[in-house]
Amino acid sequence: MKKINEVLQQREDNYILPFFWQHGEEETVLREHMQVIHESGIRAVCVESRPHPDFVGPQWWHDLDIIMDEARARGMKVWILDDSHFPTGYAAGKIKSDFPQYQKLFLKVHQQDFVGPQRQAGIMVKWALQRPGERGISVGVEAAGQNGQAEFAKAFVPKDRIIGIVAALKTGPDEIDAETLVDLTEHLHEGTVYWDMPEGRWRFFTLVQTSEGGEKATEGYLNPLVPEATRVLIDTVYEAHYARYRKDFGDTFAGFFSDEPRFGNVKGPLASIGRLEMVLPWREDLPGMLEKNYLLGDVIRHLPLLWVDAGTAGHRMRYRYMDLITKLYAEHFTKQLGDWCRDHEVEYIGHIIEDNNAHARLGYGPGHFYRSLWGQDMSGIDVVLHQIMPGMDDGFFKSFTATGWDGEFFHYGLAKMGASLGHLDPKKHGRTMCEVYGAYGFGEGLKLMKWLTDHMLVRGVNHFVPHAFSPKKYPDPDCPPHLYADGHDPQYRYLPVLTHYMNRVSHLLSDGQHIAPAAILYHAEAEWSGDYMLFQKPARALTQHQIDFDVISAELALSAEVQMGRFAINGERFSALVIPYAEALPNQLMDRLHAFAEAGIPLYFVDSLPKRGSEGEELSDVLAHLESHNNVTVLELDKLAVALMDAGVNEISVSEQQPYLRYYHYRHTDGDVYMFFNEDPAKALDTTVSVPAVEGVQNLFIYNAFTNTLNSLDTSIDEGKHSFSLKLDKYESAIIVQGHELSGGLVKRTEGLRDPADDVFEITGEWKVSVATAMQYPKFSEHGTCTELQSLALPGELPSFSGTVRYEIEFDINDVPKQARLVIGEPYEIAQAWLNGHDLGTRICPPYAYDVHGCLQEGTNRLVIEVTNTLVKEQQDFLSQYLIQEPTGIVGSVFLQY
Repeated sequence: MKKINEVLQQREDNYILPFFWQHGEEETVLREHMQVIHESGIRAVCVESRPHPDFVGPQWWHDLDIIMDEARARGMKVWILDDSHFPTGYAAGKIKSDFPQYQKLFLKVHQQDFVGPQRQAGIMVKWALQRPGERGISVGVEAAGQNGQAEFAKAFVPKDRIIGIVAALKTGPDEIDAETLVDLTEHLHEGTVYWDMPEGRWRFFTLVQTSEGGEKATEGYLNPLVPEATRVLIDTVYEAHYARYRKDFGDTFAGFFSDEPRFGNVKGPLASIGRLEMVLPWREDLPGMLEKNYLLGDVIRHLPLLWVDAGTAGHRMRYRYMDLITKLYAEHFTKQLGDWCRDHEVEYIGHIIEDNNAHARLGYGPGHFYRSLWGQDMSGIDVVLHQIMPGMDDGFFKSFTATGWDGEFFHYGLAKMGASLGHLDPKKHGRTMCEVYGAYGFGEGLKLMKWLTDHMLVRGVNHFVPHAFSPKKYPDPDCPPHLYADGHDPQYRYLPVLTHYMNRVSHLLSDGQHIAPAAILYHAEAEWSGDYMLFQKPARALTQHQIDFDVISAELALSAEVQMGRFAINGERFSALVIPYAEALPNQLMDRLHAFAEAGIPLYFVDSLPKRGSEGEELSDVLAHLESHNNVTVLELDKLAVALMDAGVNEISVSEQQPYLRYYHYRHTDGDVYMFFNEDPAKALDTTVSVPAVEGVQNLFIYNAFTNTLNSLDTSIDEGKHSFSLKLDKYESAIIVQGHELSGGLVKRTEGLRDPADDVFEITGEWKVSVATAMQYPKFSEHGTCTELQSLALPGELPSFSGTVRYEIEFDINDVPKQARLVIGEPYEIAQAWLNGHDLGTRICPPYAYDVHGCLQEGTNRLVIEVTNTLVKEQQDFLSQYLIQEPTGIVGSVFLQY
């Protein structure tokens, strides 16, 4: 099997491109850090310009020249974060300074309620032009005289203008009758609308085009709906780098990275259309585009439906608006940047804000995850600020943000959504990137990093942007942890253990095809169209029952090919489609779902069938056919997983329910790879797994990505299934390989899947204890002795110590066992051990177990254990308050199993 041979021969590719922050450091510092990054097993960097004082200025080019020189000499790749400010879209200030006509534009609504009838009524609407925070004038314009007129005029920026005034009868506190909408724009005269108001309770909507009222953090940013705005970013940043490094493009210079571009019409992830009052993304000709693309007459008359509740009519309008602006964003922002990069032989990558379901919304989001990233060359996501924490997978939990994090989305939705796009968009070649580890605090060490890495790998993420290397003088308070930390990170010397692991597993999970029996429909269009269910709800149910899936958008479903009772997208074939509850779905999609059912593809609608189309049509014929179809099942969420397994829509099986066991199946032309990961943060798991047998393949193998070794696995074959015992400690993963060209000189027994030993020899006595910080290592200072192992972080010990604790002890053995392993109960958190001078290796996470065959001797044995913690004890930084402060040193027993 080619991929296994490559990793065993240490010829795997690089899949890691950490952020390398720039502040204008001296040349020696930049060269030192490029060396440090390279020596840690990483062969690329993503140069982050955010903290740099002179982006695309002389100092920037001076610094980047140094980095490029080092990269060429070391065979490394360089990516560039594409703006001077976070997030992408500032265009290094050029929009604000030179092209204000291309800054973000919004549509604002000003609402007033009145009771009719009133003949020749005058409704003052000029105050709709008042900007947030501005003070009004106490009297009307006409009564104020010349001074009042001047004050009134100064209050407005010329770009702000009223584009329409609409009225409608109210049917409730914030509800209207859409049939009564009337366009009164032609009756506007000098800030007042004159109209014979009929009887009833009326709401007036004044629609204002403005550049104000959006998210403060992105004021002066480009309008992603306008191609000329994105062109300013290209001319300012992309073309400037091409002019200087043209010869490196496609070689050392790998491409550009966009960081969290967004609509930015409001702060936060809750900007669901029709559910939050906010200004809306806009461009001047949007009414004409709505009319042309959706055959919608009287567009101005319908615009209030974007905010006010009007039943089906409101949902229909919101769907049309969101459908249009998300397509414009995809076309004029992402695709334009991606096309430029591909035309210049580099790649375009990055991610949006997905937080707490923002990916399908306005505000922090771009409205539609799949459309917003379709133009990129990799799919991309990010995990920062404790968004994923082991065990916190059930609803919201309190952390850095006031609202907390939606643990269900981050655990069961985010990575699967990202990896699905990587699988299903041909231009991405199966690649999904995750910006990871950032802003967890100095309390985050390699143990948690490895858990987060496995969380991503087992869901299909195979490229990583660690956050971050900072060359700033230690301690840099900006979003720790910082890898290396100017030499102060005590775990840095062990970083290659993690990076080699990441590269090896990523190599095995690249350039092939993901195998999944099911697909889940992405919920964006449903959210725009009415009541809906978040896609992570069914995703959780399937994940906890080992039913793998991809998340597909409506457009991907429409593009799918039907093949013998299954449907295929970019070569991936699915046996069933799960549709989360949706009050409405697009008409074309409903027709396609009916066609799927007719072709023999099982459809599972959670809770109920849709009630109508997103465009407002009843679709009674299609719904009636679906309701009575044999291939359509409507069921409650808690019955979904069992129904899928009863129907055979599961590829693997386990001997009992394992809600925290994750798996991922990846196929190459010459073999298959299965990854298993125990996500339970506290408990080991023990089960029997059955996977499909491959014709002509009798044996399975287990690959250890830490030691880079391949061992045979004890299995049985029955009814076309390979079965094997799987025992995984907390934090532990396993890679199972199945292929035609795997054999020869392989060890039969495998550490990590071995049966528990019956005999235990506890190592007791007097331990000599010494300590060293990262800057002191390997020169230790004596701390004392102990016979009972306990945390050195306790009061009275070394509560502020960050570094390495060395334990030394001698013990006697009379009869040396043939096989044995050393187990360190609870070291915190990196453990390296030596027995009689033999280096047993390093463990960065559980299980802390070492094969000691050939290292034990009769009589006296000498054991040395070094345990390294994180910088949190020394720094006690703000972000680390959201992490448990673990002990320092060893707090469990140390023993031999044989």
